[in-house]
Amino acid sequence: MVRYRQVEEIQKLMNYPEIIRNTSIIAHVDHGKTTLSDSLLAAAGIISEQRAGQQLVLDSWELEQKRQMTVFASNISLAHTFKGKEYLINLIDTPGHIDFSGAVTRSLRAVDGALVVVDAVEGPMTQTETVLMQALRERVKPILFINKVDRLIKEIKLTPEEIQRKFAKIILRINNLIEKYAPAEHKKDWQVTVEDGRVAFGSALHKWGLNLPHMKTKGITFKDIIDAYIGEPDDVGRKVDALSKKAPLYEPILDMFCEHLPNPFQAQLYRQSQIWPGKPDSPVGQAMAKVDPNGPLLMCISTIEVDPHSGVVAIGRVFSGTVEKGKLIQLINSRQKGTIQQVYMSMAADRVIVDKIPAGNIAALSGLPSIHVGETVAEEGVETQPFEGLKYVSDPVVTVAVEPQDVKDLPLFDKVMHKLTTEDPNLHFVINKESGEYLLSGMGELHLEVTAYRMQEAGLKVNISKPIVIYRETISHDYKGPSIMGKSPNKHNKLWVTIEKLPEEVIEAIKSGKISEMQTRDERQKILKQFGWSTDDARNVVAIEGTNILVNRIKGRQYVEEIMDHIKSGFREAVYTSVLAKEPAYGLKVNLEDVSVHEDPVHRGPAQILPMTWRPIWCSFLLSGPKLLEPIISFECKVPNDFVSNVIAIVQKRRGKILDMVNEEDMIVIKAEMPVAESFGLAEELRSSTQGRAFWATQFSRWAPVPEQMQNDVIKQIRERRGLSPTPPRAEEFYEEA
Repeated sequence: MVRYRQVEEIQKLMNYPEIIRNTSIIAHVDHGKTTLSDSLLAAAGIISEQRAGQQLVLDSWELEQKRQMTVFASNISLAHTFKGKEYLINLIDTPGHIDFSGAVTRSLRAVDGALVVVDAVEGPMTQTETVLMQALRERVKPILFINKVDRLIKEIKLTPEEIQRKFAKIILRINNLIEKYAPAEHKKDWQVTVEDGRVAFGSALHKWGLNLPHMKTKGITFKDIIDAYIGEPDDVGRKVDALSKKAPLYEPILDMFCEHLPNPFQAQLYRQSQIWPGKPDSPVGQAMAKVDPNGPLLMCISTIEVDPHSGVVAIGRVFSGTVEKGKLIQLINSRQKGTIQQVYMSMAADRVIVDKIPAGNIAALSGLPSIHVGETVAEEGVETQPFEGLKYVSDPVVTVAVEPQDVKDLPLFDKVMHKLTTEDPNLHFVINKESGEYLLSGMGELHLEVTAYRMQEAGLKVNISKPIVIYRETISHDYKGPSIMGKSPNKHNKLWVTIEKLPEEVIEAIKSGKISEMQTRDERQKILKQFGWSTDDARNVVAIEGTNILVNRIKGRQYVEEIMDHIKSGFREAVYTSVLAKEPAYGLKVNLEDVSVHEDPVHRGPAQILPMTWRPIWCSFLLSGPKLLEPIISFECKVPNDFVSNVIAIVQKRRGKILDMVNEEDMIVIKAEMPVAESFGLAEELRSSTQGRAFWATQFSRWAPVPEQMQNDVIKQIRERRGLSPTPPRAEEFYEEA
């Protein structure tokens, strides 16, 4: 039985891309995205109008309801009539907290438009800028909703003129961000303005909303809105209820989706070159441009859910072709083949089985082989490029050691960790070979706290350590000396290497997936040559691990191919746990200069080749000005004048650096940076020292060298925690005489 009265209608609308709007709701945490979504679902008949604003349907997980905070992106489809025509809106509600920004990045790949929600009192915050930047980077067109206008009237008691001035400031800030981050051809035409109806305002909690066209149509003024909030509580309640009936929130929002956001025909034309590097004139390229349901299938996976009944369910955008049960497919990135066992429509926490879903829509599939977020699903036998890698705004920089309380729970522990890391690629789970610790890394304290709750929910009791900060190891300068030689333990094989520091733009290209091992040699060579690499080096990249590259410069030597896999493994080992403190290396280019290999395979196995590889890499590293990098977060805080000195004192006490201070009416905006290592407990200290009157946000900014005077102490602490000798080895310990 169909649970949603619109499902059959939605299935019919899916066949007409010109009336489809794929959109996401994005905002800073607590600015009202999910409360707003409730009103849209009530309009579609999915929930009752009375429960809208309280039910928070798209926060379907118990902890989300409890904390009133979105953790997972949630999809739903609904129909809306605009100017006598039916439209299909595929909507994704996204988290606002920076610790879950990975879900925003993934969701934006699947949509063409985004509704930016801004709190009328707080205005655009740090995470508002971050999510808008992410959207514009994916060529997703924005529109604006200014929420919580009731607070301007009840709490701050602004006049109609002051409210309009407040709106103008918010709109100006959003348009400045669009000017800054939008693609060149859309910097002007994507600007949001009140006059053309691309800006709405209202109160998601009280379920009313307007934009200029609706104000004119309904004859409502700012004075009418203010009057609704004046009087005795019962009288105000009655007037606000009447306002929500006269100007229901869903009307301007859904109308804006239909009128101002692009359909897949329009959007895929300009998004295609940004997110897919294939040839536009290829069969797949032409089918994408036309959103052709009969063309070869091409789909980008943006979300993974592990369901106890359906198994792994992959959700993503169908850019060309049609997904249907029984279709043979290939996973381009992981080079696997499979068959689609089931096709679903996502309806918040529910999935509705359907026969097929054509291009231009968001679909859910089950039955595919082991699949990951960002995977490209294509029709079997079709030659195509994978989609561009997803570029996250933050790295997992906080780690905890985690282990089951009872050793009998190890199989369950393994199963739960596999589920969590499959669903959330921003969670990293490794086993430390030296200490035997299980290490779980996340975007921040809250991310790991929520993950611990999910383990508990799965029936797994675990012990979790205090947060540990992840560092990186790099070099200060390129190694300028002769090639460093490494010998195999049996002395029958020799390898010469040099190392260099990668430029930041190459590191960024690796992080974003623009450079990867999955590319063909020719594709990678073309990109690296654009960064100034020589043809030989660009052509002979043989491995990439993290942000480190291995280049084979060896010419005319025998048996190199036979041992190359072992050399790659030695390289991966050397950079995955580098020599200073066993933290990952960052931004290294390791060059294989020459080799001498024994002719007998018995004398050149992995036990000989691996040490021969990592020893000279570590020796070169230690001779190149090694240094430790720590993660730095950017910090933005809006606070009344009275508490500015308190906030500055907190930042400076935590090795922070004030970057800027800006006046915004009766508030000061403080922008600063601080190390992640000093940020634990920041929320509690800010709340107590500002009497709860500060609005703040943090996000990962960059990797920066640990101050020189602290480096030895930090290295010593990390090594002792790992059960290593307090002092790192010296280069001489790895140096071999010819």
